[in-house]
Amino acid sequence: MLSPLPVRNGVNATRLRVPKVGPWDTVADYLLERFGHVDPDGLMRRFDEQEIVGLGGVPLNINTTLGEHEFIWYYRSLPAETPIPFEAKILHQDEHLIALDKPHFLPSTPGGRFIQESALVRLRNQVGNPDLVPMHRLDRATAGVILFAANPQTRGAYQLLFENRKISKKYQAVVALEPGTGLETGRVLEANGEHPNVRTAQELNALLQSMPLVFENRMAKLKGQLRSSVEEGVPNAQTKISLGAIGTSKGHHTGLKVAMMDLDPLSGKTHQLRVHLASLGLGIINDAFYPRLWDLAPDDYSRPLQLLAHTISFTDPLTGKPRSFSSQQRLIEAP
Repeated sequence: MLSPLPVRNGVNATRLRVPKVGPWDTVADYLLERFGHVDPDGLMRRFDEQEIVGLGGVPLNINTTLGEHEFIWYYRSLPAETPIPFEAKILHQDEHLIALDKPHFLPSTPGGRFIQESALVRLRNQVGNPDLVPMHRLDRATAGVILFAANPQTRGAYQLLFENRKISKKYQAVVALEPGTGLETGRVLEANGEHPNVRTAQELNALLQSMPLVFENRMAKLKGQLRSSVEEGVPNAQTKISLGAIGTSKGHHTGLKVAMMDLDPLSGKTHQLRVHLASLGLGIINDAFYPRLWDLAPDDYSRPLQLLAHTISFTDPLTGKPRSFSSQQRLIEAP
């Protein structure tokens, strides 16, 4: 459903479904009960200034009766945000597509406490295009290449690439091969979410020598839960895992024996790569979710998750020519 309000400051208007019946005489009464604890005077002022509209952009007022509009749109108040001190880099830009190299810690899309400090809103404001839409997403903790459709007329052609799995993605991750402070070296994530077992260094080396391999399981992500879970049943998540290199870290864990893993996701489940590596006892360095859920703490910009969406490749649906975009970033713990 197309919003009657334009994008403002890079952010879409919020759409809200209003009940047709209930113990409220007006839409204003309903909104006051639902949101009035935040800023009742500000809410009434929005009606007075015609900032709350229905389908077709029809402004509502404080007397608009309940049931007159099924959906309403408004601009939400933006929270004060702490700037994320990293910049994304445009790798490619044309009239149809933008390829962006997203840094760690920057969300792909606005939400929660990150609105202006998101890749989408920053990019909309940077290039002056309110029609930009991300073709896929990366976790806030993950860095790398993300594609944005720039033209509503051709957006569908690129969306079909993702829907039909015509996109090739390649990731890199760094894992520890020996114990160290703040590391989960060798700890195996079990299907039930527990992690009592730890592989020895010899077992990890033997596992690496057996690669490449395809790891698969059945994964699910329940709304409201931080972590994805593993379920019994037919596998729906597959990853080809290869050994890229073994060496020593030159980052926060300087001198630590580490391995660079090359990852080819054959499906696209939430946190799939992180879960699959942790299930092998090869948890990604600085992963706060797998195999063990860390206590909530402020972002430590010196210790980003060592996962990078390195390359994305596809045949352009408009020209029929192959295209490939690669990140210019390097994982700091890489050998």
